[in-house]
Amino acid sequence: MAHMKFSLVPRERRFYELFRRQGELVSQTLDELSKSMLEGRSRHPRLRDLEHQCDEVTREIYELINRTFVAPFDQEDIISLASSLDDIVDLAEEIGDKMELYHVGEITPSARAMGETLADAGAALSRALDEIEGFAQLDRYRIKVHEHENEGDRLYREAVAELFSVDRPAVELVKWKDIYDLLEQSLDRCEKTVNLLSTISIKNA
Repeated sequence: MAHMKFSLVPRERRFYELFRRQGELVSQTLDELSKSMLEGRSRHPRLRDLEHQCDEVTREIYELINRTFVAPFDQEDIISLASSLDDIVDLAEEIGDKMELYHVGEITPSARAMGETLADAGAALSRALDEIEGFAQLDRYRIKVHEHENEGDRLYREAVAELFSVDRPAVELVKWKDIYDLLEQSLDRCEKTVNLLSTISIKNA
């Protein structure tokens, strides 16, 4: 059995490398999004480029599954994890797109705070993926992502309450509610992804 496992190591390593790369791209994308909100200017071309890079890595993972007789863990879990990470980058790129589409000028303090929390969650998720081979320290980073998601929920509730607390043009309400919803979904997806990673680690303990 040990000999069989040894013969599969190179291909297993490739899966781990690709997931680490996806983690890096998630963290970079969420960091770019946060910076664009802090600066109040669009970084959509850069976000689009990162989204294309993540699509490529996701495609490579799917292709590797088809070429691998025995994967490091369940094929369905590999597909779910790759897809979930790709979704985070897609959502971030969509936020960048909406900011441009809506001609968002002044970024609200709530959006900036949510963007920073999202970047922190992305960094913690990336660190969790660094530990995918052996799952060391995974729980520590899972807790961090969970804390950031809780903070994001609080910021989201405050943001929506503030949005409807004063008389605003309907168009302003619609565009900011949409952006807040997407930021909240992105944070939620980070938490779901790290929970999936935790489930995979339990199944493969």
